[in-house]
Amino acid sequence: MKKNIIFIMTDQQRLDYTGYSGSGKLDTPNMDRIGASCAFNSCQTVNPICTPARTALLTGRYTHQIGTLDMSGDLSRFYKTYPAALQEAGYHTSGIGKFHFLQTWQWRTPRGKGVNLYELENEMKEYGFDYIWETSGKQLAVNNYCHYCKYLEERGLLEKYRDWCDSAGNNASSIENWDIDNTNGLPSPLPDEDYIDTVTTDVTVDRIKKRPENQPFFIFCSFCSPHKPFDPPAAYLERMPYEEIDDFIPGEKAIPEEKKKKLYQMRRSYKAMIKLLDDSIGRIFSTLEDEGILDDTVVIFTTDHGEMLGDHLLKQKRTYYKESSTVPTMIRHPEFLSNRVINTPIEITDLTATILDIAGLDPEAALGKEWPRFNDRIPCKSLMSIVKGETDRIRDFSFTECGGSWVMLQDDNYKYVRLLEYDAPGDYREILYDIVNDPDETTDISNLPENAQIIRKFRDRRDFVIDKTPPAQTSWAPLIS
Repeated sequence: MKKNIIFIMTDQQRLDYTGYSGSGKLDTPNMDRIGASCAFNSCQTVNPICTPARTALLTGRYTHQIGTLDMSGDLSRFYKTYPAALQEAGYHTSGIGKFHFLQTWQWRTPRGKGVNLYELENEMKEYGFDYIWETSGKQLAVNNYCHYCKYLEERGLLEKYRDWCDSAGNNASSIENWDIDNTNGLPSPLPDEDYIDTVTTDVTVDRIKKRPENQPFFIFCSFCSPHKPFDPPAAYLERMPYEEIDDFIPGEKAIPEEKKKKLYQMRRSYKAMIKLLDDSIGRIFSTLEDEGILDDTVVIFTTDHGEMLGDHLLKQKRTYYKESSTVPTMIRHPEFLSNRVINTPIEITDLTATILDIAGLDPEAALGKEWPRFNDRIPCKSLMSIVKGETDRIRDFSFTECGGSWVMLQDDNYKYVRLLEYDAPGDYREILYDIVNDPDETTDISNLPENAQIIRKFRDRRDFVIDKTPPAQTSWAPLIS
């Protein structure tokens, strides 16, 4: 029988806030357990924004191929997805937690006037899920309505939760323009048992216990933390010490002292949320063991993007710095428990190809279409050759793009960035970091004459990716019967 697959995803988690990274910032023993086959130190998200990264994972494509380059609009149901391919291969598929495949409404849409995901359950199932229990996301619950919103509404907690998320303010990235955030450093106002990720874990555990007989299952378990609001339950916040460790990666200016205090509080809450997630993953492992199916199940872990937490004078994501673009990624395949740490570049969507490979499917065949044109361009690559110990490398470089603002390519030694907001041909700005000798990415070496050949190589790589992965064309009109 085929292996069961559980794909666990967090939201906005940095690589260095895992134990396996070796940073020493936080112990995450249950998360690290997922790396029993392989853990990856150089996995780049293909787009450090929620909807783009998540839709890329769903389809195995770059976001410029599927029209989700920024957090705007919805993912077309035309594109083939890996859960739908798993269904065709005989899997029972469950989607639990945050999807964020839809961003229908514009920002500043009135409260409660977003998308009713609860009523759209059947439409969401068309992405390839037999069972759905969806959360909007924390702040998105202010506008949207979802299964978690219904859960809170039944307990008389929905408007209280929306008030709380609303008070967190917007997601501006510069700490110089720090918005008023009344939740910073404070615990969640909800009872611990009603916290969004606790309920997500409850549903996931229940789905494992109610798995179908004589059929492999796939579960996408997608948590909402450690995304803003930084709101761990009180019990977890109390366990996490407040520390003033001034080790911020410097930006162009110094961080004002009063804002450092907020960042220290943010770090504390960020860690506390991750500890809750680590315990939640421990519950999932315990359930697999109690049900006697741990050795029949592959567990995979990643996040959509990171969080700046004050480094480079920034917070949030949407930037090419590693704190935003490099994501923790781990795989536990029960037949290949080698505990290897891999430092060569991969892309987050390589997990898409890996899931299909585990199910015995060819990613290009499973996700591609012969017509309309360019639907056969599937750039994700399976990691199973690394998991099996046959190689340490499937790519020479990774590719990341962001909202039409920049593209970034990274290999073992260098990170190249092209800024796209320019007004005349050839007027773009380029950045080059030596990530071996300058791991904090503080010194741009693109203008050094000795690096001209390196720049040319990255330009060629960028052109190759863009040229070979055009947007996939879509259709909707029915043929004459």
